[in-house]
Amino acid sequence: MTTLPTAHSVRTTPEGFRWEPSERWVRGVKGEVTVVDSRHPVLVWEPGLPVPQYAFPRGEVRQDLLRPAAHPPTGAHAGSRVFYDLDVGGEPLRNAAWTYPGRELAGHIAFAWFQRSGPGLDHWYEEDEEIFVHPRDPHKRVDALPSSRHVVVEIDGTVAAQTRRPVLLFETGLPTRFYIPRDDVRLDLLEPTDHSSRCPYKGVAEYWSWRGDADVPGNIVWSYPDPLPAVAAVRGLLAFYDEAVDITVDGERRRRPVTLFTWALFDRPEVSRP
Repeated sequence: MTTLPTAHSVRTTPEGFRWEPSERWVRGVKGEVTVVDSRHPVLVWEPGLPVPQYAFPRGEVRQDLLRPAAHPPTGAHAGSRVFYDLDVGGEPLRNAAWTYPGRELAGHIAFAWFQRSGPGLDHWYEEDEEIFVHPRDPHKRVDALPSSRHVVVEIDGTVAAQTRRPVLLFETGLPTRFYIPRDDVRLDLLEPTDHSSRCPYKGVAEYWSWRGDADVPGNIVWSYPDPLPAVAAVRGLLAFYDEAVDITVDGERRRRPVTLFTWALFDRPEVSRP
């Protein structure tokens, strides 16, 4: 196995990858088969991507389930050239795994994550907690703090929510989100939808759309009915995309932020993650 520096020391390869060892126990499962069982994973940030992926020592991967890719892609994963199909129970997943170019990450294999980078494994776990979408970034914080601020949410001039007991969620790189108790939200103005999303930091979200006649995007309200333990304070509370609504906090109207969700809300019918 390749000798790695101590955990939390970030390295950059000549090919432009940032990477660092992790001390988390990571497992990946396809059906009933554990494909990855690693106590020495490596977090890899590909050039141009804001979130990391895991790569694993070959000895901690079920290599007997991997086959050289029948149709490897070109230009994927910053120039990776070695891809594998994953064969579990006679159902091959094309290009489900790959190796990164260069010497520093030689001997490691990365895998596609379910519902993110193509067909991949069904479930991923850090220690005994399931995680979604992508690995958690150790350099990113998500804090959910109860507050007594006065928060008013308006949609097309109509007050949709008003509270003095919000939970403020601070997430690195994103606007502050204001989670509001259901009793303080005009639920009669909202329509539940069948849309859902997953977040590696918060869990699985459910959504609502605005019932009114205003030109408002769909799925602008979300809630985590069973959030991950780190943000348990937002359980069952509702949050609004302030990219699409007007939010006033302690009498001060907040400017609508421009984020990746601005494009998602106004140019696509569904959003990926709050």
